[in-house]
Amino acid sequence: MNHHRILSLISAAAIAVTVAAAPPSVEWRCEATDTAAVTELLTGTAARRFDSPGARTAHLARAFTGRPYKAGTLEGAVETLRVNLDSLDCTTLVDNVMALSYTLGERRTGWQDFVYNLTRLRYRGGHIDGYPSRLHYIADWAVDNIHRGNFDDVTRDTPKTVYMVRTIDFMSTHRDRYPALADSATLARIKRAEDALRGHRFPYVKTRDAADRTVLSRLREGDIVAFVSNLKDLDVTHMGILVRESDGQLHVLHASSSQGSVVVSPQPLADFLRRNRQWIGFRAFRLRD
Repeated sequence: MNHHRILSLISAAAIAVTVAAAPPSVEWRCEATDTAAVTELLTGTAARRFDSPGARTAHLARAFTGRPYKAGTLEGAVETLRVNLDSLDCTTLVDNVMALSYTLGERRTGWQDFVYNLTRLRYRGGHIDGYPSRLHYIADWAVDNIHRGNFDDVTRDTPKTVYMVRTIDFMSTHRDRYPALADSATLARIKRAEDALRGHRFPYVKTRDAADRTVLSRLREGDIVAFVSNLKDLDVTHMGILVRESDGQLHVLHASSSQGSVVVSPQPLADFLRRNRQWIGFRAFRLRD
């Protein structure tokens, strides 16, 4: 092979690497202020010392306390990575905090790195390919991210864990609630994703066991908690992040629709669960570092 051919191959490879490393298209609420806010959060937190990665995650989560609740911030005519740090729902709070913490775990402080990690967590295989590539169901989100080594399912090794088998197809069953599903091709792809969740088996801890000392001993500040629904075709309907309060117990920091903002539950985890009858238990996940 002549040297011109070798140089051409090297150039082509370099272009491919550059394209692969390029950040995805991003739709910011306000690019100038949001990129500055991400950078400030990352650089400010990087300057602090934490006892554990979970403590870092909890610290970042607390930075969002008081911010308004808003649903539907990820929706748009074309699927792209949407970032809104000023208004959050339970899932966008969790994935933004996880992406920030993961970025710092890599010892990076650039907003481009945050964007890359947010994409990795939010989309199937870490790649955006239309509306169905977003990991809409927590069960799907967990399977995909755990497989790629982004976080672990703490519930599997928690005492009192039981298993549920459930077919998860809420979106296609209630397609009128999702404007994107008016498109038949999009609906077909969502149904294919749901096919993988037919008879899906997953671990959880029942509400009655959430206060058990052996369960609480396995949980840590900064763990993600997902609350298992009593609906027959959906797995999880709410999420939050565990933070340790002055009473020494783990409480839930979450974006609350009823309170209209990001708050810390006044009750510890077990009592918080018992107050919500639509939940029958919880799952817990821990970001890898």
